[in-house]
Amino acid sequence: MNAREPHDSDPDATKTSAGNPLHDDGAQPAARAIPRVPAPVPAPAPGRATGPVRTPGRGAGSGRPGKGAASQSRPTTDGLPKTEPLTPAELRATTSAKRMLRNLVRGEQPPTAPLSIVDRLAGSPYANPTIRVGGVDESARKTIDFALRLAETMFRYGAGALEVETSIIAVTAALGLKNVEVDITNQSVSINYAPKDQNPITLLRVVRSWTSNYAGLSEVHQLVSDIAAGGVSRKEANKRLDDILKRPKPFARWMVTLAFGVFAAAFVGVLGGGLLASSIAFVSSLMVDVVSRQLARWRVPDFYATAGSSFLVTFAALLLWRFGANIAPSIVVAGGILLLLPTGRLVSAVQDAINGFPVTAAGRLLSAMLTFGAIVSGIGVAFVAGNLTGMQDINVTATFPPAYDFWFQVVLVAVSLVAITVTEQSPVRLVLPTMAVGIVGYFVLLGITQVGVGDRMGPAVSAVVIGFLARVVALRMGAPQLVVAVPAALILLPGLRIFRSMYTLTINGDDFLNGAGGMLNAVAVVLGIAAGIVLGDSLARPLTAGLSSNERRRTRRR
Repeated sequence: MNAREPHDSDPDATKTSAGNPLHDDGAQPAARAIPRVPAPVPAPAPGRATGPVRTPGRGAGSGRPGKGAASQSRPTTDGLPKTEPLTPAELRATTSAKRMLRNLVRGEQPPTAPLSIVDRLAGSPYANPTIRVGGVDESARKTIDFALRLAETMFRYGAGALEVETSIIAVTAALGLKNVEVDITNQSVSINYAPKDQNPITLLRVVRSWTSNYAGLSEVHQLVSDIAAGGVSRKEANKRLDDILKRPKPFARWMVTLAFGVFAAAFVGVLGGGLLASSIAFVSSLMVDVVSRQLARWRVPDFYATAGSSFLVTFAALLLWRFGANIAPSIVVAGGILLLLPTGRLVSAVQDAINGFPVTAAGRLLSAMLTFGAIVSGIGVAFVAGNLTGMQDINVTATFPPAYDFWFQVVLVAVSLVAITVTEQSPVRLVLPTMAVGIVGYFVLLGITQVGVGDRMGPAVSAVVIGFLARVVALRMGAPQLVVAVPAALILLPGLRIFRSMYTLTINGDDFLNGAGGMLNAVAVVLGIAAGIVLGDSLARPLTAGLSSNERRRTRRR
């Protein structure tokens, strides 16, 4: 036989029949219940007490055959920790706690989510512009050309990079262009328009000239506000921009020349100079303006024109003092060089650096520092020339008592502020508001000085107040903050400190460290004033968020 026949006495017979479901003839056997043999119980260890074995959840009365005996035969597990199953309420509480912890740790938005270019308008006067929705603009090139002309005009009139960028974004969005990118680098403005499934358009414009025209800058600001309100077409906007470019400045050239002299004379009186010193400052400032215009006609670079102007002011004061004039040369020079300082460019440079335009800020800062160096160079050459004529040493540490009473000094400050607005070609409607902001800043400067904060911190704190008020006043009057802030803060500049430091560097060579330290302090004060104006503008943004929207609502009603 090929297989062993089972036998009744053979212990393997049961296993063979159970493991083979078919008989040799292929018939299906009847199902039989096979009893399970319990596993042998291990003997307890010597010396260990024995007792009943309990298994949680499985007792003798479980209803399953053989379970009770099997559970009683298992070893004890009293030494292991017991874990009770969680109730449904506990499961829900655990899930809620995990979800809350996950929400606390996880950010609200993906970290690499792209920022819409229109979001750059947040906090600007053109926030929430009217966006034209429609098909692809067939004349997109004309819209980009207009935006570049607008940007070039704003740069020429002294606007900052952030204001130019927000203006371009607001204009292009209001005129129906999407997928627009703007790049501003020092003197160049680039606009890229890349609609889907079409050829992109990229245009570049370079700004090569500058001029003082705050009135024109205010009109451009108003034009952008009207476009953002959705009530101006591209054809009308082009016409209005042409009118702004062709419109003459609000003040004639002879008035600007006269304002230079009036400012110098009034500010010398504020510093403590008498009538004679103010008269000399008036005449020398007139000469400086005439010489500067002539050098500009000859295409002389600005660096040398500024150096020649500061030389003329300083040498005239030293020469008159040398031949017996009862004046303080330092006061006359301080009043004469104040308008030569590049206040607007410094404020724009600091603003661009803070707002994320480092290349543009570096270019403007370098230009401002070159102008500052030209002023210092002219003063130094004048000192050398005066020393050759036998000029006596000047006590640059001397202080000067006020030549007039307090309220007359306030009147002189007001006169000087009005003269500054004329030289900067500010709008006529902003002359008195600018004067008021400057007077408030002057009072703050006097109060901070009395508290004892210091000569470096006082002008910066006053500049913060001026920057704050300038934004509120300018936006209410339909102009950018720079138009009010720069003329109002000009009286804070340290012209007297620049004169004293340069004299120490040039004439008193043995005291070089004090002269260099004084010059660095002067630069720090100038930069502190510029940073204070920008800080004041930033602090006033939450309070002026509704001014531009109110202005746009008035435009829609018209």
